[in-house]
Amino acid sequence: MAQAQYHPVSLNDSRYFFMVEEDNTPLSVTVTPCDAPLEWKLSLQELPEETSGEGSGDPEPLEQQKQQIINEEGTELFSYKGNDVEYFISSSSPSGLYQLELLSTEKDTHFKVYATTTPESDQPYPELPYDPRVDVTSLGRTTVTLAWKPSPTASLLKQPIQYCVVINKEHNFKSLCAVEAKLSADDAFMMAPKPGLDFSPFDFAHFGFPSDNLGKERSFLTKPSPKLGRHVYSRPKVDIQKICIGNKNIFTVSDLKPDTQYYFDVFVANSNSNMSTAYVGTFARTKEEAKQKTVELKDGKVTDVFVKRKGAKFLRFAPVSSHQKVTLFIHSCLDALQIQVRRDGKLLLSQNVEGIRQFQLRGKPKAKYLIRLKGNKKGASMLKILATTRPSKQAFPSLPEDTRIKAFDKLRTCSSATVAWLGTQERNKFCIYKKEVDENYNEDQKRREQNQCLGPDTRKKSEKVLCKYFHSQNLQKAVTTETIKGLQPGKSYLLDVYVIGHGGHSVKYQSKVVKTRKFC
Repeated sequence: MAQAQYHPVSLNDSRYFFMVEEDNTPLSVTVTPCDAPLEWKLSLQELPEETSGEGSGDPEPLEQQKQQIINEEGTELFSYKGNDVEYFISSSSPSGLYQLELLSTEKDTHFKVYATTTPESDQPYPELPYDPRVDVTSLGRTTVTLAWKPSPTASLLKQPIQYCVVINKEHNFKSLCAVEAKLSADDAFMMAPKPGLDFSPFDFAHFGFPSDNLGKERSFLTKPSPKLGRHVYSRPKVDIQKICIGNKNIFTVSDLKPDTQYYFDVFVANSNSNMSTAYVGTFARTKEEAKQKTVELKDGKVTDVFVKRKGAKFLRFAPVSSHQKVTLFIHSCLDALQIQVRRDGKLLLSQNVEGIRQFQLRGKPKAKYLIRLKGNKKGASMLKILATTRPSKQAFPSLPEDTRIKAFDKLRTCSSATVAWLGTQERNKFCIYKKEVDENYNEDQKRREQNQCLGPDTRKKSEKVLCKYFHSQNLQKAVTTETIKGLQPGKSYLLDVYVIGHGGHSVKYQSKVVKTRKFC
């Protein structure tokens, strides 16, 4: 038996109850925040052994049992804070009355909860492919073509699915209900599972969700679901567009504005359960109205560049004053690309660039530099590039040659990890962030899933450890250490260090995964 509901939650906490009647029952609870971070906790209260009704042996009604234990402290099974889709799953749960408690600390909001005692057979959430990225395969002045690998739910499990593409100018979304919350302030847009497929009114009472919400939830049941293969356009007043396109995994977005940055997200939805999963979104800037064959770089100014798959982009740098050298700073956001630099026709540099690179080029009076960027065969490339004749005034922070984070294995404890990283002779601000990850998490996965140009402003406040300034005129001593405390035993954590320059631009060091000791 599975339950899926949308609920409002106010700044005060909300509680929901459900019953598991037999021991050794599988249990899965998934909570999806829609438009604000949530704090939620799942706890267990064992069923009272007393019976009701003058020794009749009939069990007490659920509402009476809830009233008996409403003020009692249950056993906490799981807790989470944030705006990610998170879940609790157990292959063998004891019988009892389960309580799901939620709190929104920022504003009144909505969330989606899915609870089931048959997680193996349900599989309501569609699976993502090994490479979950959305690729930009073609870029025009008013059109962008997107492609993504098909979901195994359709190709292997043969379940009916449909893809929904979301376009906006602000940011990427983590869930489809976050999109729907943005589309309308009225919760009537939310779609409930189809009657007869997932639940009936009797199921609600049996599973223990509050009956006073039943009328509201049932009002959603009559809203039809989009049919497979049919394009469903939603064009509300807000600057966001949602288009459901059936089971195709390539789509061209049209009617865009030239020279405008857009964010693109793809969601795969199970047509039987109405549950959805988010691909890793992307962003791209449409081409300018007037075709510019060469982009002019300004001295000391950061320029964002998009290079389509197998495409090429030409940049031109012409310093206005005489100079002895040119510093070229490149930050590749996604896949590697090839760069060639010519000075007045003479080839100075030709190599592949991945991650963060800095080049020193010998200058010449009145010289002009032509930079050619070539995309690779795997996918589109995005990068930030800075050319300057005054490296001391550059917008990017200075970097050491080695941008790795070193972890000291002997200093690991059950609740802390000690790391070190290099700095430079320039005084910079460094911020370190931590995030708990699965044991099988690896850097290849990180590279596939994250745009490396994203700064600390995209991170959750709860992931921030600290910020500090440091430098040293002696490069041999330009190293700092830090102990990250408050970690859980036997857990893996992804550590990121950002260095922030005077111009506000940030560069991320190479990520490091550390694992605390399980026993101390």
